[in-house]
Amino acid sequence: MTLAAETRAAVRARPFLYDALRAGVLTHRRAADLVLDDVSGDPDPDTVATALRRFADDLPPVERAARRATVRLRRGVGPVDTDPLLAVGGVSLGEADDDQTALLATGDVDPRALETVLGRLRMAGVGVGAAGVADGALVVVVADDDRTAALRAVEAALDAVPTG
Repeated sequence: MTLAAETRAAVRARPFLYDALRAGVLTHRRAADLVLDDVSGDPDPDTVATALRRFADDLPPVERAARRATVRLRRGVGPVDTDPLLAVGGVSLGEADDDQTALLATGDVDPRALETVLGRLRMAGVGVGAAGVADGALVVVVADDDRTAALRAVEAALDAVPTG
């Protein structure tokens, strides 16, 4: 495998680095330090930085688009036996008498929208208890105390979901 191919593989193993390269918001030399251990031999960091720069030049630019979706809050969410909002691995969450809130977005949502929503919630300092997306519905479950911040973050995320 060539140095360029190994560098690209090392970047693909780090989604944050891939996204930063696409956005053009990093120093290639510093990024090279992050992937040096994944490149065989004893490569020169400047050579790896050059490979990163060339890789970045081949990547499509980051473009964002608003998603058409309606976001609703469902308070009192917890474990349920029937009519779940979200079910994963035998655990079902729905309207119950609990201290969590589900944010349910319906419409033009998909895994990329969920990825963006989770990133925005993380940046807002909102912990997520559960999340999922399927068939035009996206659900994130947060503590009741975080519901207002979560609503703002989800709406902002759905206004700027990366394309491609």
